[in-house]
Amino acid sequence: MPSPVVSHAMMPAPLTLPSQKQQSVIGLALAVLVAGSWLGIHAYAMFVFELSWQNWPLALVMAVVQCWLSVGVFIVCHDAMHGTLTPAYPKIADRIAAVLLFLYAGFGWKTLRDAHHTHHRLAGRAGDPDFDEHNPAHFFKWYWTFFKRYFGWQSLIFVHTVVGIYWLVLDIPMVQIVALYGAPALLSSLQLFYFGTYRPHNHASSASFADQNNARSDQFGTLLSLATCFHFGYHLEHHRRPDVPWWALPAARKAGVGQDMTEKAGSQ
Repeated sequence: MPSPVVSHAMMPAPLTLPSQKQQSVIGLALAVLVAGSWLGIHAYAMFVFELSWQNWPLALVMAVVQCWLSVGVFIVCHDAMHGTLTPAYPKIADRIAAVLLFLYAGFGWKTLRDAHHTHHRLAGRAGDPDFDEHNPAHFFKWYWTFFKRYFGWQSLIFVHTVVGIYWLVLDIPMVQIVALYGAPALLSSLQLFYFGTYRPHNHASSASFADQNNARSDQFGTLLSLATCFHFGYHLEHHRRPDVPWWALPAARKAGVGQDMTEKAGSQ
């Protein structure tokens, strides 16, 4: 079967990444920072913190930070799916992602990994597990489809078991469980979906897609990109260069990976 012809106008710009060992050290250090903070805040919020009317502002801050860190945990696992978390030590990346996804909501590592690779093969088309072909411009209907596809019975059993232990065995108030465990988890799924799936792939925008990846990138600066979705909003760059880890996506953007080469040449 002949190889598909790729227009030079759509060829990604060159980008130099660190060596595999350097990339692995950076990826592992950031994974420990993100996942360690996520687990630490959760442990403090559940087993040390005592929610009251006086400390609601602190609880709100913790919930917001935990929501953001939950997105970061998914992005770390996403790097593992592409072999970019610790490329020199792929088995370590697999184990880290498997543990983190299970702790988040009882998700299965291999199931999510295979679904994500299918997403890359069929981005924005029928068969893409991240796409709702029947509602390609409707946020809430698409999100509900997305939620049902990934949040299955295993996750329901896991979450109900954790909540039951916290509430009935450890006597943690339900309002504290909801505010500092349930709400950040659910809101992080909305944040990840909106910035990492809906905005890049929806058909509601008047802007057309640049190529067969059916993806577009946000025009956010580096700090806002980090705050919204750990640079996953640089989505066309990711689809064109899935070998680039999340923390190097700003460099990919600066290199013009998400820009057509004809446009880049015309702007110079």
